[in-house]
Amino acid sequence: MAHLVDAERERNGVQLDAPTRSDARRLAAEIAEVARAGPVLPGTLTRRHTRCGRRGCRCMADPPTLHGPYWSWTRKVDRKTVTRYLSDDEARAYKAWFDNARRLRGLIDELEALGLRAVESRPAPPRRPGGPKPVSPA
Repeated sequence: MAHLVDAERERNGVQLDAPTRSDARRLAAEIAEVARAGPVLPGTLTRRHTRCGRRGCRCMADPPTLHGPYWSWTRKVDRKTVTRYLSDDEARAYKAWFDNARRLRGLIDELEALGLRAVESRPAPPRRPGGPKPVSPA
């Protein structure tokens, strides 16, 4: 396969073929588009209905009429789950930000997969006598 190299990558010693460079440029443009669209919010926005547990409450009837809907935003902060309840107006206003975050994560996943394919398609360098064993990418 012929390797076409742009100047920046050539200086860094990394050669990418034309389709890989094209995919990287497309992903960069899409990531920039997400950034222009507005903020991103990590986590999950969930619409919930709950039971309060009080005897005689409608949520304990048969069939139950649950309380809600309530909107909750759940995310990780310092490896701990944090939940914040949002009003209907807040949930509606922030929905695009959650969508932006989901799209950005998908694009980053694609970019990482592109990098892995580029590395894995290159032959491993020959092992030098007495040197460390080459580590294959995970």
